[in-house]
Amino acid sequence: HELAQRLCRSPAAPHRRLPAAMFGAPSTFQHRELVDPMHLMRLQQAGSAPPAAQDGLASDLLKPVSLGTSIMAVEFDGGVVCGADSRTSTGTYIANRVSDKITALDDRIYTMRSGSAADTQAVSDYVRYFLDMHRNDTLRPSSVRTAAKLVSKLLYENKGQLMGEMIVAGWDEAQGGQVYKCAMGGSLIRRAYSTGGSGSIFIAAYCEANFRPGMTRQQAMDFVDKALGLAMASDGSSGGSVRKVVIDASGVERTYTGGVY
Repeated sequence: HELAQRLCRSPAAPHRRLPAAMFGAPSTFQHRELVDPMHLMRLQQAGSAPPAAQDGLASDLLKPVSLGTSIMAVEFDGGVVCGADSRTSTGTYIANRVSDKITALDDRIYTMRSGSAADTQAVSDYVRYFLDMHRNDTLRPSSVRTAAKLVSKLLYENKGQLMGEMIVAGWDEAQGGQVYKCAMGGSLIRRAYSTGGSGSIFIAAYCEANFRPGMTRQQAMDFVDKALGLAMASDGSSGGSVRKVVIDASGVERTYTGGVY
């Protein structure tokens, strides 16, 4: 056991052959956690990557970054709670365990992103820019519905090029807390709560059975924590920690539930 630990700590450990009988491992055993992803990508491009790397990790690293995800937002009495896991993947390789998928569009309007990270980041940047212009023109804060309509419009008009599903949630003086689901094709639906991403299918029944209109702030936060915890436990593309943003008349509060799932 001590010999195996020393070999794994060695810089050459990822490509060193270990005895076939050790822990029942084959002679081509590789310690995946010690593999340098960038090094493998360079080797593959040069045509000299190890066979196992060409077939596995390196090919995954060349895939687009995807927010294989569990996201949700819930209205409560006086505001909204936004929640998301923090795992970002490229194929089967987890590129980031602590990513932030809850993006600010305005002071009290946020969006939760799932699908292609590049596509949804671009949409968020455009909408933030348009809302800044709208605020300067009208000299008043934008409504949550305005932000949701902009997201929906961009997704609809570029549905052949973009791969993303987004939830827009926030608070404004006219209608209070609001949650809007912006589907991949551009459909826009207001709901008391909304879920999205690859993990949402695993918690559909839980959410339908446990959601209650008019929940308190703490009840809504507990509901989001429990639902996303269940999604991360069942969905291999979701994990990390639960990030939350609470938005109401008093402002915005960011929090998270620790632990890595």
